[in-house]
Order: sequence, then C-alpha cells, then structure tokens
Amino acid sequence: MTMTVTPIAPERTALLLMDFQPAILAGIADTEKLLERARTALSWARSENVRVVYVRVAFASDDYSAVPTHNKAFTAVVENRFLPDGSPESEIHDSLDVREGDIVVRKTRFGAFSTTDLYASLRGEGIDTLVVAGISTGGVVLSTLRDAADEDYRLYVLADATADPDPEVHRVLTEKVFPHQADVIGTDDLWALSGRGPLV
Repeated sequence: MTMTVTPIAPERTALLLMDFQPAILAGIADTEKLLERARTALSWARSENVRVVYVRVAFASDDYSAVPTHNKAFTAVVENRFLPDGSPESEIHDSLDVREGDIVVRKTRFGAFSTTDLYASLRGEGIDTLVVAGISTGGVVLSTLRDAADEDYRLYVLADATADPDPEVHRVLTEKVFPHQADVIGTDDLWALSGRGPLV
C-alpha cells in the first residue's frame, strides 16, 4: 500500500526509542529482529539530524513508595522491586548507541510524558513531530501516543520496531487504533519521511 505523507522537517522531529531494556525485552519474541529495526531507525535519525530520545522505566526507592495500592498495573512492580534504577536490567540495551547530547529520560509510569520533563525538552527545541518505537505496543507506545496526540504532535509509529508480549494486541493497535492519531509505517519508510522516496 502506498501512503501519501508530507516529508518531515528533520530539525523539528524526534525519534523516541522507548523501554528497550533487558528486563522488558525478555518478554518479547525475536528480540534481535526488534533491536535490529530499532538500530535502523537510530541510524536514520543520526544521518538526518533527527533528535534522538531514549525513554526508560526504572524506580528509585521513593518511586516504589509513591505507588498507591490501588494501582493495578504497578502493584506487582512494587512487590517485586522490579526495574530498580541503576540495575543492569533497567539500562538501555547496550546494542543501542546512546551518545552525549541525546535526550534520556527515566519514567515511573507507562507513558513517556507524565512523570518526566520530556514535553518541556521537546518544546524548548521546537520539535512538533515524533517518530515512536518501543515495548510494549499496549503500554508505553499506546500511552505516549495518546498523550502526544492530545498535545497536537504530528505522529508516526514504527510498527516493525514496536512489539508487545501479545501479538494480537500489537496487531489490533497498529492496524485499527493507532491510525486514528498517527501514520503507522515501517522502518523501510523512514527515508521517504526525509523526502527521499515514496512510502511503501
């Protein structure tokens, strides 16, 4: 299917690579393919001078204490002291090249924005377009996309650099839900976003 999408302005665009962490990757099938596609997106961003943003989830001691007992999603995180900040499993996967000057934010909920200063950083740089990828489709990607759409960002989801422990959740979101607020594309389409060819 060919899509007609106006090319981006790289200087106003950010690539968000979200929750590519060993503990989270462990719940996904075929992680090497997923990481390869994330690296493809990263290479594109570097070559096009697109802002690179890494988002990771990790908890300091005070963060565990701040989770209320009625929070269904994060009660188990607290009980198991999952993803403590500073642990190897909470770090960005070492196959992804984090460089000085990249934006790196630590969050304590699903979305990339609610517990970070990422909005302020992006607005301060005049960024109005986001290309997003991450784990999981039904977690950080869904929450981040909804928040960013409400803030009027132009949005692209890299379906093949995004994954969910439940493949059906991934399919329904990328095929039926996300297209209402974002253009759902693949990593092969990234060069077209830079005005270098048609989306395929």
